[in-house]
Amino acid sequence: MPEAQFKNELTDEIKVSPAAAEQMLTIMNSEEGINGIRIFVSGGGCSGMTYGMTFVDRPSDFDAVLKKDDVNIYIDAVALGFLEGVEIDYQTEGLNQSFVFKNVFASTGGGNSCGGCGSAGH
Repeated sequence: MPEAQFKNELTDEIKVSPAAAEQMLTIMNSEEGINGIRIFVSGGGCSGMTYGMTFVDRPSDFDAVLKKDDVNIYIDAVALGFLEGVEIDYQTEGLNQSFVFKNVFASTGGGNSCGGCGSAGH
């Protein structure tokens, strides 16, 4: 049986809204030595999955890369299984600004926002 090929370049498995891409680029440009943003999944069990983002200076050997405008988004192979079909958006409601993972909650039972990730004033 042939070994499954790891897909290291993503196209439309994960959607990133223009507002989210613009905010990611703004955040990346404000930090020195940042090559991209890693999206990760943690948790499980009774509390469900939690989704978040962090800055990275380079991808790991297990990251798939999604290029959106001028932003490199890195997602490791395990997280990709939980994120396929998701749209990442950036929303402003009053004073609250956050990245939101749409359609994740319905499919996995986890949290669906990343409040404070790159929000202005934080």
